[in-house]
Amino acid sequence: MAKLRVAFTLIGGKSWAGGYNYLLNLFRALDDYMAQSIEPIIFFGDDFDVDEISPFLDLSGAKVVKSSVFNRQYASKRLIYALVFGRDNAVQRVFRDNRIDCIFEAAQFHGWRSEFPSVAWIPDFQHKCLPGMFGPLAYWKREIGFRAQIASKRTIMLSSEDSKAVCEELYRPAAGRIYTVPFAVPIPSNIDAAMARSTADKYGLPKRYYILPNQFWLHKNHMLVIDALASLKQKGNMDIVVAATGLTVDFRHPKYFSILQAKIAECSLESQFRILGKIPYADLIQLVFASEALINPSLFEGWSTTVEEAKALGVPMILSDIDVHFEQTCGDARYFKRHSESALVAALIDPPKRKISGIEQLTSINEQRRAIFADKIVKTIRYAIQSKDHL
Repeated sequence: MAKLRVAFTLIGGKSWAGGYNYLLNLFRALDDYMAQSIEPIIFFGDDFDVDEISPFLDLSGAKVVKSSVFNRQYASKRLIYALVFGRDNAVQRVFRDNRIDCIFEAAQFHGWRSEFPSVAWIPDFQHKCLPGMFGPLAYWKREIGFRAQIASKRTIMLSSEDSKAVCEELYRPAAGRIYTVPFAVPIPSNIDAAMARSTADKYGLPKRYYILPNQFWLHKNHMLVIDALASLKQKGNMDIVVAATGLTVDFRHPKYFSILQAKIAECSLESQFRILGKIPYADLIQLVFASEALINPSLFEGWSTTVEEAKALGVPMILSDIDVHFEQTCGDARYFKRHSESALVAALIDPPKRKISGIEQLTSINEQRRAIFADKIVKTIRYAIQSKDHL
């Protein structure tokens, strides 16, 4: 059977590391487990940074195509053409020239008259579940995009059963065309306890600390962690340290990070809540491995990358009680009520313990998860192609 040539365009980038890392992990999974079935082709504009493109060039089974058609400055024009005229002919021509069999859409819409079968990956429905986190423009931008993809009879790919339930309830025309494909992340080849500890030393972290590797966005709920640390300090417990990494800019709530900083200063928690900001991923994953446990206090997730990283490394987790966290960890974590400072305090005082620490066993489990991820992607793509053939 001939390889299927699947078109991708960049998700995220500097403004959304989660989307960028998702796509890179997807490519790596296909490269490792489905290279005989899929040839992923990613299209970049001429105005993309070299450091955004280079990780994809390192993958033997992937192909990188650069074309000015995909320049960032033309993104609005492409969307208008797709919505109003049904497609952007320039984009369609590039896909045709590269013999594309299927398009993978994420944060993109290539039109209701696109000639190619398409899989639409929708990361989450946060704007419907937490509408207060969005202004009118951001809300309707997402909503119109999702409705357009569903109305165009895309095959919808979601990352959790939780998201599927929301989709079936709120977007009923999508029923019967939804595939749930939970993603998994790889274990870096250089993960090592000694190197992890050395990395923690580089950032001045104590022997025991918690890691909170979320972007500093309002729905990530950092304030609850700060309040919990303040409560512990009032009780004389100043030994617990939380290292927080991630982008410090919330484009929807630009004052959020300043509010967090003010609260930390007010409570004199600079030693307990360590803001590391955005750090190299190679360092981040070592810090996760060296930590006592990973904390994710988020109010909403589609499928958490940080939880997947902790799972891959066998790191204990302290998680908010949102449904997707239970689904993602199958009960193998310590959970706390997402708005309860006292519940989080109790979890920090009595964290869960590591169950698996051997890299060989962790790697074996991780390879199984990633192989399932890759297999489900291929099945979803094949379904999209077959469905298009029968329209």
